[in-house]
Order: sequence, then C-alpha cells, then structure tokens
Amino acid sequence: MILLSALFNWRSTKALVAFGDSYTYVQGVLGHQNYTYIGDNLNLAFTPQQLLSNRIVQNQTSTAEGGPNWVEYLTNCGVKPGLTDPRKCDVQLWDFAYAGSDVSEVLTPLHHDHTVSLARQVEQFEDYGNPALEHVLDKKETLVAIWIGINDINDLAKLRGKNTAFAPLYEQVQTQLFQLVKQIYDLGYPNFLFMNLPPLDRGPSPSVNASLVLTFNSIHSSHATAFQATHPDAAILQFDVNAMLNGILDHPGEYGIKNITNFCPGYNQPDIRTDPAKYGCGEGLDTYFWYDSGHLTTRVHQIFVPILRDWLSMQSV
Repeated sequence: MILLSALFNWRSTKALVAFGDSYTYVQGVLGHQNYTYIGDNLNLAFTPQQLLSNRIVQNQTSTAEGGPNWVEYLTNCGVKPGLTDPRKCDVQLWDFAYAGSDVSEVLTPLHHDHTVSLARQVEQFEDYGNPALEHVLDKKETLVAIWIGINDINDLAKLRGKNTAFAPLYEQVQTQLFQLVKQIYDLGYPNFLFMNLPPLDRGPSPSVNASLVLTFNSIHSSHATAFQATHPDAAILQFDVNAMLNGILDHPGEYGIKNITNFCPGYNQPDIRTDPAKYGCGEGLDTYFWYDSGHLTTRVHQIFVPILRDWLSMQSV
C-alpha cells in the first residue's frame, strides 16, 4: 500500500538512512560488536568525523543473517566482504538500527543496558547523525527505512501472557513509533519506507500466532496511512514484506529453499559455508529459510530485495 508523493523517486535516490532492530542492523568498525554500526546506549555520541570515517563490516557475523541483509542488498552497499565506505556507494547506506531494539522503553524493557531503542536511535540521529549527514546527502534524495516491531510483539507476548488484550498495546507502540517518525520528518526528511512484521508465527519457535501478527500489522498500516493524510508532502511507502515472505514459505521450491521449519544447528560455526554436512545441514545455509530461531537467512533477504526494488520503482513518479 502506498500514498504517493511527488517527492519520491527511487531512481534518483542517493542514500538510505535505516532504523530498526537486528533485521536491519549492520556492523560498523565503530559499532558495538554484533549490534550496531556506531555507538551504543552507553555512548550515543560521535563526532561527524567518526561517522564519516566509519566503515561497514561484511563477514559472517556482521549481521544477524550470516551475510548481507536487506538494506545492504537494496543499496548494494556493504555487500562485498571486508570494509565499505558508505560514501563510495551509488546509494549510500547510513544504518542506525540496533540489534534487539524495541520502539521504546515505555512498554518493554531493554534487552541489555547497551541496547539502543528506536527512541534512542532517533535521539542519536537528531543529535549526532543528521548534523554530520546534512553535509553529504540531499534529504529529498534520501529514503528513510524503518523496520521495527519484531521484538515489541515478541516481548509483549512473553511479558503480558496469553489473556492480555494486545490490540491496545499495539496501538501504544504505533503511537510512539509515529511520534518518532514525526521527529525525523521535522528534520527535513520527506521519504519513508516501512516494512511490516514478517511471518513470525511460522518461525521455528514462535512466541506469537498469525492473528497477533495480523493485528499488529493492521494497526501499523493504519497509523502509517494516518500519518500520510496529515503530512501530504511526505511519501509514506508501506511494503508488505509479510505477504512476500509468506509467499516464499508457501512455495519454497521456486526459490531453492528446502527447509522452512528449522534452522541449521551449526549456523554460527566458522566453517558452516565450506562444510555444511559436518553439521547435518545438507546443501548449506542458502537452502534454509530461517538462519536461527528468529532471523531469516541472508539468502531470503537476497530473494525478496529485487521484488522490493521493483516495487519502489513502480511507486516512483
């Protein structure tokens, strides 16, 4: 679903600024290991020089997927092994997502004292990220991508119990989320991409059912649509990644996926790519949908991104 704005054109987009959780984070040289591109909750501050000299790290442990994730595939920035300077990519990638993040600490506690919630990510961006990036990107040629809520829905399910009325809680999460979106918008960024929840109900050890995922996604969409209605000069793009991923799960063979229910027990071993049979993983990680109990494999990210890229082109004016 999308409500178009004359401002957005994927073909002229020169930068992606990303926020979210482990589905979106990329490792940076100056980041908290296994969690972020730069800084953490104990040290949000950085200088413009630190941000601009930082590098995207690409190796087996630099994302939560065992390889490049969707923002790297979408921008083709940081995909190759080693270090990448975002400023040298055709579409620059500036990633402020933090693995394990919820929207805020209002409804769910931090996973760790170093965890940067989305609220704190936006604070970090306002205070340090935007002042540095204003000099290297054009805000009208920048797409702000936000994929958040995976930890929120799972944490609420575990904290509140089965008899809880979750819809009012999801409303609170989305109200908080779009207050943060307004803060980014007020900095002069008009283009936003939102990804809804993946099919967490079909994971190896789900905490939520399909009904809860549907409710969460529906409430998210309503808030996004309402934000568009009150900000007609913005482009609010809603990509239904849930439907896309359910399609892969329903027809895995069409994508070379052979296991959609479990994950390889040796997924995090250093020789998993060269010797998957050692861990009973058949033809390797690229034949699995799930990388671990809660994340998609890099192969699944690679599969859905071309569809997302084509979709973005179709939404462009």
